[in-house]
This record gives sequence, structure tokens and C-alpha cells, in this order.
Amino acid sequence: MAESVRVICRCRPLNSRELALNSKVCVEMDQSVAQVVLLGDGPPKQFTFDGVYYMDSTAEHIYNDIVYPLVEKVIEGYNGTVFAYGQTGSGKTYSMQGDDSVSAQRGIIPRTFEHIFTATATTANVKFLVHVSYLEIYNEEVRDLLGKDKLQKLEIKEHSEKGVYVAGLSMHVCHDVATCEKLMATGFNNRHVGATLMNKDSSRSHSIFTVYIEAMDETGSIRMGKLNLVDLAGSERQAKTGATGDRFKEATKINLSLSALGNVISALVDGKSKHIPYRDSKLTRLLQDSLGGNTKTLMLACVSPSDNNYDETLSTLRYANRAKNIKNKPKINEDPKDALLREYQQEIERLKSLAISTPKDQQVVVQNVDIEEEREKLRAEFEQAMNQLRAEYEHEQKSKAKLQQELSTLQSQYEKAKADIESTETNPAEINRRIEMLQNQLVGGEQLDNEALKADRQRKMKAAEKKMQRLAAALNVHRDDPLLHVYNSTQEKLEALTKQFTQEQEKVRALEREVEDIQGEFELDRLDYLETIRKQDQQLKLCHQIFEKLQPTIRKDLNYANLEKIKREAVWDDDQQRWIIPDVLSSRTNLPSANPALQGQRIDQQYVQDDEDGILRLRKKLEDSNVDDIAKNYFKPLKATDLVNKYKADSNRMLNHHHKSLRHPATHDGLTSGVIYTDDLIERTGSAQRKPHRLDALPMPRNKSFT
Repeated sequence: MAESVRVICRCRPLNSRELALNSKVCVEMDQSVAQVVLLGDGPPKQFTFDGVYYMDSTAEHIYNDIVYPLVEKVIEGYNGTVFAYGQTGSGKTYSMQGDDSVSAQRGIIPRTFEHIFTATATTANVKFLVHVSYLEIYNEEVRDLLGKDKLQKLEIKEHSEKGVYVAGLSMHVCHDVATCEKLMATGFNNRHVGATLMNKDSSRSHSIFTVYIEAMDETGSIRMGKLNLVDLAGSERQAKTGATGDRFKEATKINLSLSALGNVISALVDGKSKHIPYRDSKLTRLLQDSLGGNTKTLMLACVSPSDNNYDETLSTLRYANRAKNIKNKPKINEDPKDALLREYQQEIERLKSLAISTPKDQQVVVQNVDIEEEREKLRAEFEQAMNQLRAEYEHEQKSKAKLQQELSTLQSQYEKAKADIESTETNPAEINRRIEMLQNQLVGGEQLDNEALKADRQRKMKAAEKKMQRLAAALNVHRDDPLLHVYNSTQEKLEALTKQFTQEQEKVRALEREVEDIQGEFELDRLDYLETIRKQDQQLKLCHQIFEKLQPTIRKDLNYANLEKIKREAVWDDDQQRWIIPDVLSSRTNLPSANPALQGQRIDQQYVQDDEDGILRLRKKLEDSNVDDIAKNYFKPLKATDLVNKYKADSNRMLNHHHKSLRHPATHDGLTSGVIYTDDLIERTGSAQRKPHRLDALPMPRNKSFT
């Protein structure tokens, strides 16, 4: 069943900058009917949302009224998204992060942590796995705020079953509120912020904090919910923020992505658009499922009460008013194939089966694979590969030193593979330690006997439902049709109809004024975009002039001396939003001297200048001779050094593949450390079969002629 995106509006108090400008309050709110009134030079403008919160409202009220039911649905297995939108300095980050020093003003994100772990602790017969990720979109580049290298650029990819995901994004397992808050603080400190005229600590990037909640009941059925907590960067006009240099570049990218978000919302609301422009920006690609997809979505529109920001507030309210018409189709994600909780359960059961195995029986079975059988096959493969190396080296009749080196390398790889197979799985103490570590990652049922927590949870849910019912009833009262009422006299009916007619006329006039306002707003946006284009054109001309000065200094033997050829070879990458250009190459050929006595000496510069044409002809002749010798070079027998390098490359490649594809060591590391990467998850779930890796995955070179 389709449901609309829910939209609420929050108005912050006047800040010190607005008080210094003697700003007047131009925003009024009626919480009983969730209505916002914007006062200006003309008639007031009215907007109705799913909830409005004025200057005296707290984050606690917002969360309990409308966010609490959404998080409950995520725990049940739905996908959810909460994103804050508004101009720079309107209170988006404050609403999402909050103020820890004031309990009532703790933000939506930390309250979500408490809510999730309270719910998991009071739920019976269900085990939960909670892991989080934190990323930012800065200058249209996706970066992991919790990764080892926060400056590393990540790519957005699309999977046929899993949908859009960020390749290489780290997901950290959390088993309590403190761990979540620590990760949030770490990522928040890694975000890009900068000072503008509107806000001294303005967010210069969009951030998405995602909480993944997997639940398994007694029957083994799995549900997986995902909650996206999005803090958008502020929309802003260049003239008011005074952006220059890096700030100007950041603002341009921010406005571009927000404009793309607005286009997606308009296309979804229109209903006639066959194409939804999700790929216009990284933000819209990541929020693709939240806008028109399988997600319960809540938009928090943050506005300033100052008349100095009248235009920006009006733009935000119109933006939010369009968004509430988007229809999503959320559903419970039941028994997903890529659930990590299933991996945890399977690993725990496997380790328990090893722990209870009898010591006399040393033939431990690991996922239906006998270790002794694996060891024999490994030994046979090792001997076969070693014999192949001996035969090849004897055929080449080269040095024994290199042979011994390659054999020792192969021997070390064999020992490592053998250690990976045996590992420490026959050590009961190590098995018990791993079981304990894995079980500590799972949560659920810790406060099962705490009736106070259960009652508080039920009370908050009922209070949120009652408030929404009261709001719906109040809106229905104002929408009553006067023709359906029973009147005592014709005069009373005439007065009611006249009042209704006057209201409709006022609505028509308001719509006409809104059309004029939209046209004026469009003109302001057009002028702002033109100013942005002018500044970008100035920067482009500066770079072009600098390059024109540098071009004569480029050596003629470099491929970048021919710019037209470089332009033809350049390719635009839509995913990375950048040009892929050729590497710098040199066509210079160092010819040996004809006289051995002069070899290694510098050729006289004057001689080179006098005989430049001859050298060019000689180079051309040399290139032609290289072309003619293709067949000779292709069928030339391999030298021992080439063979060694070949086996080294094959060995390294297969060793890397072995480390990525061996299931148990990779799974052990990811599960026990609590950090899973999306690439590993996609590779495991993307494979058609889940068989244990056998000896063909071990890093041993093979000769294709024997296969």
C-alpha cells in the first residue's frame, strides 16, 4: 500500500546575527492544525504539513511525536529515512545531532540509538544484529567518515538484487549505545565544515548515517530494516554567504545536488514524467529508494524566523510542500539473502560443533570438507606445481639460485595455506573465545524483565498515534463541506455559502500571488545561477591562460604536446563525474652510439641541431622496424627471467584472490572484529552457490597446457 512522504517543519529562535540586524519575526505556526503562516509585504502565505514545531519546541517533542513510530517500523523490518532540509544556518545539524548538555535537546540521531537498544533489550525470543555506516558527499565525492582513510573516494555501484550501494563502505557492528555514539562522534569530527557569512560552522557536505537492524526469531526467520539519518548541506545564495575560493566551489556543488533533489521530487509529484533523474547527483542516487521506493520517509524542513531570510524560508516551505505529495511503497524486508545475522549464526553453530567433537577423532569436518582429505589434495597440488617448475627450469637450463628462490616461495605459500586450513579450529580454548566474541556482537532480551521500559515504549507509541489522530480530525473539521450541513434557515445557509465562496476567492487570489512569487523566485535563482556561471567562467579562463603559458614549455616528445589528440582520447565518466585522460607518455628513443668508445658520453648539442632531420628519419625507421618484427617478438622463446616473473605475477594474483575468496578466514576477521565492508557482503551474496573454497583457490601457479 502506497503512503505519502511525511513532512514536518521546525522553526528555530532568532540567532545573534539576526538580532544584530534588528530582524523581525515573519513566521507563525498553529500546531493544532499543523499550519505555517509566512508574513511578508503581501498577504500571508499558508502551508499545512504533518506537524509544525515553533521556537519553543524541543528535539524530544519532535522525536516522540513523529520519529518514534518510524523507528519502531524500522525495528519491525521496514526501511526508513529521516532527512533535514533547509538553508544554511537553519538548524538542520542541530536537529539531527542536538546538544548533549541539554537532555531535552538531544538530537534525533542519539535518541535513535537509545530507542533501538531499548527495543532490542525488551523483545523476547529475538536476536538482533546492529551495525552502522557513516558517509559524506563532499564536492560530489563519496567518502567514508569511519574508514581508515577518510579522504579516499568511494564509488557508487548498483547490484541487480541489492540495488544501489557504496563500494568499500565500512559497516561497524554495535552492541550498545556507547559504541554508536563513539562512532557518530568520530565521523562527525571528520566532516567538512567551513565558515560563511550565514553560519560560522556551516556543513559543507551531505552526510548519511545508516543504521542496519537485523532480527532473527526462534523459527529462524530474518527481518532486516535500514534507517538512513541524513543531514543535508544548506541551500544558499552566493551573494548572501559571501562564498569565494573553496567555499564557492563547495556551494556550487551543494546547490547542484539540491537542485537535482528538487528535480527528482518534482518528477515524482508530477506523475507524468517517465524518467526520474536519480543519476543527476550522488545524493539522489543514494536516496533513490527513499524517494518513490520501498522506504518510509520523513522530511524535516528547518526554517529561520527572520524576515531577512524571507525568500529562503519561502523556498524551503514550497520545497517541503511538494515533497509531501511523493508516494512510497514500503514493505517488510523478510528473510533477505544478504543478512549478516545468518552468517553469524552459521559461524557460531559451526564452532560449537567443533567444540563438542571428540579429541580422539582428529578428522574434524569443516563444512562437509575433511581436513585430511584437503591436506592430501593440497600436498598433491604442491608436488605437481613444484614438478612443473623443475621441468620448466631444467628446460631453460638456468641458475639454480632462482629455482631455489621460487621453490622456497612456493613452500612458504604452501605452509601458509596449510595453516589457514588447520588454523586454530582444533583448539577448544580458541573456539570458545571466538564463540564468545560472536555472541557478544548479538543483542536482544537483556532487559526482558524490565516492565517499566516496556510500559514506556508502549506509552510513547500510543501517544504518537493519538496525536496524529487528533491532527487528522482537526484537519477534517476545517475541510467540512457546507452543503452537507443542516441549517435552521435559508439565511443561515446563504451566509455559510457566501463565506465558503469568499474563502474560495481568497484561495484563487492566493494562488495567483503564488504564481507571481514563483516567477520572482525563478528570476532570483536565474540571476544566482548566472552569477555562478560567471565566476566559474572566470576560473576557467584563469586556468586556460595559465595552461597557455605553460604549453610552450612541454617537451615535443611528450604526448601532451598534441592537445587536440588528448581531447579526442579523453572520456567523460558519469559515475565519477570526471574526465579520464591519457597518462603522460614520452616517445623519445635513446639510440646507442655507433662507436663503443663514445658510448655513455653526451652527444654534442650542435650536432643534434644540425642533423635533426636525420634523427627523425632514423626514429621513423626504427618504429617501422619494430612493427615489422612483431611476429619475431611474439614467437621468441621465453627466458628464465621472464618465466620467473610470469610465475611471480600468477602467484601474487592467485594469492590475493585466495585471501579475498577463502570464506572462513575472511568471515572470521569481519565477524569477530565487527567491521564488514560492502564489497565483501556483495561478493558473498552475489555468488550463485555457497560452497566452501577448495584447493583451486590456493595461490599456486598452474600451466595452462596441463589443464
